[in-house]
Amino acid sequence: MNEIILNRRTLPRYESSGLLAAAEPFYHVDRVADFNVMIYVLEGTIYVTEEGQDQEIGSGELLFLKSGVRHYGKREIPQGTRWFYAHFYYDAAGGGNTKPLPKKLSGLSGTETERRILAFNSFASSSEPNKEWYLDLRLAELLTFLALGENCLSAAESLSGRIAEFLRENASSPFSSAALEREFYLSYKRMAAVFKAETGMSMQQYHDGLKMSAAKELLRSTLMPVGEVASAVGYSDRLYFSRRFRELTGIGPTEFRKKASRSF
Repeated sequence: MNEIILNRRTLPRYESSGLLAAAEPFYHVDRVADFNVMIYVLEGTIYVTEEGQDQEIGSGELLFLKSGVRHYGKREIPQGTRWFYAHFYYDAAGGGNTKPLPKKLSGLSGTETERRILAFNSFASSSEPNKEWYLDLRLAELLTFLALGENCLSAAESLSGRIAEFLRENASSPFSSAALEREFYLSYKRMAAVFKAETGMSMQQYHDGLKMSAAKELLRSTLMPVGEVASAVGYSDRLYFSRRFRELTGIGPTEFRKKASRSF
């Protein structure tokens, strides 16, 4: 079964993560990795074989692949497939309470689980100061949630989840504290405190992260001109978009597209 076992006393070690899109059909790489892999498919299908067991991961499905086991592709992953991946190390030794991660989850599109996966990606790809100090903790929270299921939600988490959903739905619009107050009938100060406590970032940072994640995906998976990408994610001024993109990612959109095309 190749399960990954969580230990309450042990933190995972984050290695890398991101959103990818297949510009052309390809086969999953043949490897025996020393890290575990989480795959969540947003669109399309990923085919991967783990130690002789064929796996098909469709839209809204999540799969964990265990370290030290051979993974390879027998079937082509179709063009246009979009997915989130995370690589992480985990050592469950040392006793204490343990719980296995589910091998595979389905029906996650539009759920709290999907929101948390995308929120983690937004944080991991953000320019949040000192985020490296928080990535292991944030990953541990996500993995724990996946192990326990959505019935572990608290009232505060539910509020931050609803705020995140509202921000996602309005990602292409300007950030508005007044719109948030109208939507939730709560003070902006209270919402900001809850959201910061639960996600580790401000609502403005989360909103900016959504815009930049969408921009990165368009730059990585389409041939749209930078000006059209800016417009698609809610910026009417291409120069301002390019400046914000550089502030949040460290490089300009054109340079990002060139690097993404070389590394895919």
